[in-house]
Amino acid sequence: MGALPVFRWRLAPDGYATRRQLRARGLRPGGQQVAAQLERPRRRRPPLVAYLYRVDLAKPARPMTPARWAALAKANRARRICPQCRAEAGYVIPPSLGACVPCAFPDPSRAVRSA
Repeated sequence: MGALPVFRWRLAPDGYATRRQLRARGLRPGGQQVAAQLERPRRRRPPLVAYLYRVDLAKPARPMTPARWAALAKANRARRICPQCRAEAGYVIPPSLGACVPCAFPDPSRAVRSA
């Protein structure tokens, strides 16, 4: 396998695109190998690298089917359910907290006192 062609940042020839650029055109790489790469030099750090794919070999993006929409909605709903109180928080639970805000930071003044 030969080396990939390397282009400087913003100087790639026509006919190449990144994954995001392909997606904006309604395309996907479609199993093709990386055709080239862009490098953006940085001071005292390794360069930023972006991989390029050939536009002429790209395939149309697959449409979202009703089953895929349903699976995505189910996965997003699961991210909103607190694992401690099992209530839907109304927002995506941050992984850093691991629980909804009331469970992660309980308010001692709201604690039920048994007398």
